[in-house]
Amino acid sequence: MTPTDPAAAPIEGYIVLAAYRPPAELFARQLRSLQAQTLGAFRCLVVADGGSDAVRAQMIDAVGDDDRFEVIGFEERVGFYRNFERGLAAVPADAAWVALSDQDDVWMPDKLATLVPALQDAALVSGQARVVTYPEGVVVTASTARREVDATSLVLENQFSGALCVLRRSLLDVALPFPALPGPAQVHDHWLAVCAAATDGTRVVDRVVQDYVQHTANVLGEADAARLGWRETLRRRRAALAAEGGGPRALARSLYVVNAGWAEAMTDALRARVDTPVARGLAAAFGRRRRAGATVRAVLGAVRRSETTPRTAVVHLLGAALWSVTGGRRGNAAR
Repeated sequence: MTPTDPAAAPIEGYIVLAAYRPPAELFARQLRSLQAQTLGAFRCLVVADGGSDAVRAQMIDAVGDDDRFEVIGFEERVGFYRNFERGLAAVPADAAWVALSDQDDVWMPDKLATLVPALQDAALVSGQARVVTYPEGVVVTASTARREVDATSLVLENQFSGALCVLRRSLLDVALPFPALPGPAQVHDHWLAVCAAATDGTRVVDRVVQDYVQHTANVLGEADAARLGWRETLRRRRAALAAEGGGPRALARSLYVVNAGWAEAMTDALRARVDTPVARGLAAAFGRRRRAGATVRAVLGAVRRSETTPRTAVVHLLGAALWSVTGGRRGNAAR
């Protein structure tokens, strides 16, 4: 195969791996598991969120002279949400597909071969993961039990971890640039999944395709905010309230941003970019111009279908209501 024979070249996919001070042993394990994929027609963009020289040295130690791997260096630290955005923006328009990767998991050799073909039927596809502690190697959960849900339920409670997903390159034409709502609620995988649900759909393949490694340096662990109990939820809200300076308005905002505010940011950004029945329905229920009745029906419907938890429903409705009565919604409308 030569550069003058493009028809003979396999269409490459891209793996976007976000890295920030990766633990050496875990990073090397992960890179080698990518290198060993049975579907090998890909390029891996390691997106260094600061410290690119150190990340590049670690990568070379792990994969040697494998020219499928390269580091995109950014000295400015922006956090994992914007770092994934930078990596996805670097994927060329003619890429066949995109896979997301964390810096510290381990992929099964056939992960890409299992998930990529399913993109024929959906814009975004997830597998399952086994949850394993490091360094003990204890299997905490045999499967993450991700499942397909209605788009309304997906806005309320994410079912898609980026590290488990592959997506069509065309989905990035909708998803980029990412919407902004400063705070812990904004996550790249949730936004990508909502974009997919509103366009060509999502799919979950019920097969374990990787180990999801849990250790003390995880940015987001499997016990993420959507799965927290009431006690931990209240503790985090108290911390957020203290950061806001206290008072009723601060309380309202701290509840709003964690769910209803992020739902609003996502659905308004989506509606501005695509005109599909799903996008219109999501904006009507969760967007800035939402009606209370539509929101309540959407949230209660998700609970009745057992696709979101009562805790999430209460946090969403309470946050939206309190933010409105303290004047926050009027402020949003004026932006």
